[in-house]
Amino acid sequence: MSTTLTIRIDEETKERLERIAAATARSKSYLVNNAIKNFIEANEWQIREIKETVERADRKGAEFVDHEKVAAWLDTWGTKKEKAPPKCK
Repeated sequence: MSTTLTIRIDEETKERLERIAAATARSKSYLVNNAIKNFIEANEWQIREIKETVERADRKGAEFVDHEKVAAWLDTWGTKKEKAPPKCK
């Protein structure tokens, strides 16, 4: 089942959407619906992961890695001299 949602967008965005719709032989509604679904999925995932990570960090006995160790490790990321990830305390 579908429902109607009215939104306001600027003229340039509308024109760009119309060009994409024409180029892909899809309706503007189809493209906007997919864009909203993708936005929601990405944000739901991010919010869920953040909440789970905060819960793990708040548990008694949680271990952390010093910022300096992580920064030093990231400085070597993707190089031939890449180090092993730092260990938790």
